[in-house]
Amino acid sequence: LKHCVSVYDVNNQILYPGIGRPGPRVVNFASILKNEYIPLAASIRFILGLIKEAFGTPVEVEFAVNLTPDDDGDANLYILQVKPLIQVANDHHIDLDQFDKEKMILFAEKGMGNGSIEGIKDVIFVDNLVFDKSMTVEMSLEIEEINKEMVEAKKNYVLIGPGRWGTRDRWIGIPVNWPQISNARFIVETSLEDFPLDASFGSHFFHNLTSLNVAYYSIRHDNQTSFINYDLLEKGQLVKKGQFFKHVRFENPISILMDGKQQMAVVSLNGNI
Repeated sequence: LKHCVSVYDVNNQILYPGIGRPGPRVVNFASILKNEYIPLAASIRFILGLIKEAFGTPVEVEFAVNLTPDDDGDANLYILQVKPLIQVANDHHIDLDQFDKEKMILFAEKGMGNGSIEGIKDVIFVDNLVFDKSMTVEMSLEIEEINKEMVEAKKNYVLIGPGRWGTRDRWIGIPVNWPQISNARFIVETSLEDFPLDASFGSHFFHNLTSLNVAYYSIRHDNQTSFINYDLLEKGQLVKKGQFFKHVRFENPISILMDGKQQMAVVSLNGNI
């Protein structure tokens, strides 16, 4: 406690680090930050710079310090969590009349995301003709291998599949862990005629989605306005066809626009179909 607080001298209106005198106590870490009982500020600056260089973007860290000296007489600094700083995106107001519906890959009205995502040419989606709800664990392993290839290629992608992504119940979605789909930047959960959707809106990966600025949307197959144009997806160049997934790539980066206020998103082609 003595290294975390100061005592306020009412008569002199001065804060004295430590607890060696009577008076109200104020938590200000003066002994650490001002008098450098331990080099915490310098250590954090070094760590932030090191991780920023590794991530390629500014980050925030959560840490803990054990001030009790170890066998070498040193305090210990523990890094608990690292996440990129969220960047504020430009707002987009989606007006469907401004889009060529023949070039729209999908339109969603429920989800989480805002702004735009650029530079993506790849879409990975579950082949609905072979979807088997008893094989969702196997699907998670297949998408893991595809994701590894995308990580190695340094490519992001749109991911589409039935049910909840990341659920622990294999019968209502594909039970992936975040590292298995880590390069997805726009994720869609959908339903099938014999596979209803209990929408999660990204709750299984909420921390990852918000910290990494990943979009997550839900589209029911029987919705009268939202849709996924699988026929248009099939016109993309087939990069890989697995047991359950298809990976297609388009010649030009696709357009991904999100209206956070209306919870809408449009993914469409740029250039000729």
